[in-house]
Amino acid sequence: MLRAIDHVQLAMPPGTEDALRDFYGGVLGMTEVPKPPALAARGGCWFRAGGVQLHLGVDDDFRPARKAHPGLLVADLDACAARLAAHGAPVEWDAGLPGHRRFHSTDPVGNRLEFLRPTG
Repeated sequence: MLRAIDHVQLAMPPGTEDALRDFYGGVLGMTEVPKPPALAARGGCWFRAGGVQLHLGVDDDFRPARKAHPGLLVADLDACAARLAAHGAPVEWDAGLPGHRRFHSTDPVGNRLEFLRPTG
């Protein structure tokens, strides 16, 4: 049946593409993926890094995801936390997941993101 996750979609308010491009492309170093023309007309933007794809879709009644979130594995967790903090993003460490180091942050529109690395 299921083999993998193709992408995770997060919502965004209308008109915030540039801020999200700066964050996901600039701060996190993801590559923007062109949207198919029929979907591009809806706004939003898509990003990829390695096997991770994040799609940001416009929601006219936007409310940031404060509990739901993608969990993003990173090679150097401390460098990732420092980079986010240097760009003004919150970094909230959480020791609650056995076998992992992790922290939570938010994107510029308030969507929750988890960054983690196994400790074993």
